[in-house]
Amino acid sequence: MKDFPKFIGVDYGSKLAGTTAVCFCQDEQFHFFQSEKKKDADAFLEGMIERLSPKYVFLDAPLSLPGAYFGKSEDYFYRKGDRAVRAMSPMFLGGLTARAMKLQSSFEKKEIQTLEVYPSQLLKVLFPERVFKKSNYEVEVIFECLKPKLPFSIETLPADSHQLDSLLCWLSGYRFFRKEGVFYGDEEEGGIWV
Repeated sequence: MKDFPKFIGVDYGSKLAGTTAVCFCQDEQFHFFQSEKKKDADAFLEGMIERLSPKYVFLDAPLSLPGAYFGKSEDYFYRKGDRAVRAMSPMFLGGLTARAMKLQSSFEKKEIQTLEVYPSQLLKVLFPERVFKKSNYEVEVIFECLKPKLPFSIETLPADSHQLDSLLCWLSGYRFFRKEGVFYGDEEEGGIWV
């Protein structure tokens, strides 16, 4: 881990829903932070960036638009990566996509690289024989399956599915730095790391 740049995993949610969660690892300990309901999730995330000073953010949100908007494809709804992992359209997610792209631009000015990840696809890659539902009921089940796949022991159960997703985003970052990550999509259009 000490050979890797500092990075965080972020499950990105609606602006005021209290569903944006951050996972950060320090001294082989996982830490979770979560936005508060009715408080600005983007301001929370900007504050976490200031506090933690990561060099990379692995974010569960679309960070680009379909190539048709730039004359690169015929598909106005999905990017190649979205189709490959069966993700929602960045266009359907609309405001969340715009907010994520704005944050990415803000982070770039601070020399922080933001990469798009997709926790649901990571679960499919790690556990192809299982089908999970990320309801709060299944958080403990998924967590127990995930523990042996993590580089450090972790005993603290994520409080909800959003913190669990932030842990999966963090794990996608870890896989990225270990050269184990899988890229879905097109470099020019933008894609998803798992």
